[in-house]
Amino acid sequence: MSIFSLPHQGDNQALEVFGTKLIGFTPDNGRKLLITLAFIICMVVLHWLLKSLSNLFLQSRRSEKVVFWVRQGISLFLSILTLVCVLSVWFDNPTRLATFMGLVTAGVAFALQKPISALAGYLVILRGKTFGVGDRITMGGVRGDVVALRFTQTTIMEMGQPPAVQDDEPAMWVHARQYTGRIVTVSNSKVFDEPVYNYTREFPYLWEEMRVPISYKDDRKQAERILLDVATRHTMKTRDISEDALKQLTNQYFMATPDVTPKVYWRLTDNWVELTVRFIAPTHGVRDLKDAMSRDIIDALDQAKIGIASGTYEIVGLPPVRIAT
Repeated sequence: MSIFSLPHQGDNQALEVFGTKLIGFTPDNGRKLLITLAFIICMVVLHWLLKSLSNLFLQSRRSEKVVFWVRQGISLFLSILTLVCVLSVWFDNPTRLATFMGLVTAGVAFALQKPISALAGYLVILRGKTFGVGDRITMGGVRGDVVALRFTQTTIMEMGQPPAVQDDEPAMWVHARQYTGRIVTVSNSKVFDEPVYNYTREFPYLWEEMRVPISYKDDRKQAERILLDVATRHTMKTRDISEDALKQLTNQYFMATPDVTPKVYWRLTDNWVELTVRFIAPTHGVRDLKDAMSRDIIDALDQAKIGIASGTYEIVGLPPVRIAT
């Protein structure tokens, strides 16, 4: 007695195991299954081989984005090729394929709405040039550098938040735009629900501000000259580079050409004059730049005998206190 038995001519085309017919499992289906598995294995090996070759020929740091786009192209090409070949193996009849695809599409659209939206978001990111690996973005409430981009998820190396938004969710303990150490994955479908802020694409510079309160009794014009001098010295190279990038940006988009030279603005308050120095800065390294500027500003203000104003309170009297025994 054999464990497996093949169907005879004219019998039901189902294999038998221990005398039990396996419904739907025929020799033809078995051959298709083996071909499918062999083809998938070949695609996996081919993907690994092409990925290794891309790493071999594009090893330089400057080619990081080129490596990323080459890998994305390889993954998309092999995925589409695998899908087409597998469907060709199992559905040689166009009518059966159309019926199958209609049923599958309806079921998948209902059960996998979020993954499909994420995949559609991936295509929008690539086609719309929203961002790429290495860009600094804010997406889904997460700010940081994009370290990986996959079919359904974007991986971000999170960075801290400035003090003005420290209390926002999720909680932050880093008080500047520097890495927190957390790796965050965000669904690509967020591009349909929320705006994506890109800090580096096409114009990798930011306009930054530093506010310094100066007492009404001190030399405010001298304080302004100090702020302008410090900002000019620390942003001279950045201004030269950013002007060329700004020209390219204005040629591509309909926008007025903003000024990149440092400038100081005054604002009157009840207690002091708030001097705000505005300057251009690179996207990365802002904290180091502002730290160096703050040190120079404090030294220059001390030499000019100009103090930084602060809120003070004077108690002029207390109500009488009676102690009852």
